[in-house]
Amino acid sequence: MTSTKNVTGNIIKLKNLDANIQKLIHEAVEARTFAYCPYSKFKVGASVLCEDGTLYRGCNIENACYNVGICAERCAYSKALSEGKTKYQAVVVVAQQEDRFTPPCGACRQFMSEFGNVDVYITKPGYEDVLVTSLNELLPFQFEFTNNQG
Repeated sequence: MTSTKNVTGNIIKLKNLDANIQKLIHEAVEARTFAYCPYSKFKVGASVLCEDGTLYRGCNIENACYNVGICAERCAYSKALSEGKTKYQAVVVVAQQEDRFTPPCGACRQFMSEFGNVDVYITKPGYEDVLVTSLNELLPFQFEFTNNQG
């Protein structure tokens, strides 16, 4: 196990990952090129693999009113959800920080947790090394709504 600022998981070489996961990573890298981030200049790409094998990708989209922007992970999930996909196997996040991996933010972790635990692959655009973890490791105590009003 390795830690990168409170994120635990295993670092695995891209070439040692399953071919489907390698494709998922390449799709996230491609999605990153479409990021709209004129304010932060911080491009993020994501891709999600649905249980049925379909793949959706997303990028971060900023707005001058910062809180109405959307992160790459929620963009990819929203695209899949809008097509009726609600079961997922894995998600990839790609961002550029030379000295660390960039995991999903807290809002994305909570958003994704609504649809169950998935494997999470985090890498940089060079994507030689991939941090492999899970949503449950990233967000062990996610908020869950229970309606106990009978």
